[in-house]
Amino acid sequence: MVPSSRLRYDRDLASNDTPKKKKIRWSAAWQEARGLIWARRWRLALGLVLMLISQLAGIVLPFLSKWLLDEVVTKNRVELLPKLAWAAAAATIVQAGTSYGLSQILGVAAQKAITDMRRRVEEHVMRLPVRYFDKTQTGVLISRVMNDAEGIRNLVGTGLVQLTGSVVAAILALGFLLYLNWHLTLITILVLAIFGGALGYAFNMLRPLFRERGQITAEVTGRLNQALGGVRVVKTYTAERREDLVFTKGAHRLFRNIAKSMTGISATGAFSSLVVGAIGVVIFIVGGHALVNKTMTSGDLLAYIIFTGMMALPIIQIASIGTQITEAFAGLDRIHEILGTPREDADDANRDALRELRGDIEFDHVSFEYNPGTLVMKDVTFKASAGTTTALVGSSGSGKSTLISMVMAFNRPTKGRILADGRDLMELRLAEYRRHLGVVLQDNFLFDGTVAENIKYGSPEATLADVIRVSQIANAEEIITKFEKGYETVGGERGVRL
Repeated sequence: MVPSSRLRYDRDLASNDTPKKKKIRWSAAWQEARGLIWARRWRLALGLVLMLISQLAGIVLPFLSKWLLDEVVTKNRVELLPKLAWAAAAATIVQAGTSYGLSQILGVAAQKAITDMRRRVEEHVMRLPVRYFDKTQTGVLISRVMNDAEGIRNLVGTGLVQLTGSVVAAILALGFLLYLNWHLTLITILVLAIFGGALGYAFNMLRPLFRERGQITAEVTGRLNQALGGVRVVKTYTAERREDLVFTKGAHRLFRNIAKSMTGISATGAFSSLVVGAIGVVIFIVGGHALVNKTMTSGDLLAYIIFTGMMALPIIQIASIGTQITEAFAGLDRIHEILGTPREDADDANRDALRELRGDIEFDHVSFEYNPGTLVMKDVTFKASAGTTTALVGSSGSGKSTLISMVMAFNRPTKGRILADGRDLMELRLAEYRRHLGVVLQDNFLFDGTVAENIKYGSPEATLADVIRVSQIANAEEIITKFEKGYETVGGERGVRL
């Protein structure tokens, strides 16, 4: 189990952020986001077209409102009502159809992108060196794979396209507003510009909070995963209250982070309400004078109010969509950290192929250290020939497990060489080498499944006859056949039911 001091250390390390590090992370996240968007550019382009059609259909109603007041009501042109009604119905049908199309095209695309990202991160994580897992909590990695990928929904889903389409509609609305009353429009633009600047500042403050939230969640999940996995140790030393305290501290850290971000988001929403109110006041004053002075008709003013809402909507949407996109970039920051860690098989393309392996293992003046300057093994030399049994004897911590981990290529020598059939392990492809090995580790692990499935985990294509034969070699058949269902007995997670 990881002590609470380790959690504090991780937090302090993460908080040691410099502007340069932030800039590098932002650049990496942006590159990742750009790659995601570019890979789905055609689907996003189709979504954008549908969004623009929807926005253009939305402009129909303000025009109809102007005609209703200025022509039908004021001039009593009742014959226009059926045409206006049919136009409104057509615009509504177009908006409904495009909305359905967007959910199918971009909603499905977003889920596919999330799935692909999870697969990509999981594939990379599974090929990281064993030492990486020794210093990283399992819960942290699970959070990276499952939770951080979820945020990209807002980059390749409707969020980004909706924002883009709304901006285009806002530009069209702005042109019409300038045509109706350019004095009033300039004042409105000034108010919206102030709001836009405030939003930019708010998102710059919120982004670190979203990044920290993902890290806190990963730490709390990691510790909880360890406590549940080691529940027998916890109960043996009556450490339940200690784990309660560690979890409570983590949960409260998460609460404080969420409370801070909620305060920021709420303040942004409240400010947006003030901006809308300020624009309304300006329209009432300036627009009212325009009506009195006959420079605007009632229909003009109604259309102006509706078009003002259409122009302001994208900026108001930034308050919700912008925070989601900011959270997505924070998730991409964390994902990039994982994907930037070199895989243990990164150089396999430059290594030698291995078709067969007799089994001669030789240590040639091998030294090893986990931490620089602290030797765990020093100048070890021996040879274990194929077909023989080699016993390693020593007290706990003397390096027996470390030596076996080096034979497995989990760790690499600091000095010297490890030879397999006279060939340096550093020059062999990892996957091909390990395919020839059969290992019984000190800490056995059983997957949730049957006894037979666990035995043939390394060779899924093995038959039941193969499973029985290796069980006999391992002197395990007598034990297995005593189970009620034999090889089909389900062991449960970690084999607790066996």
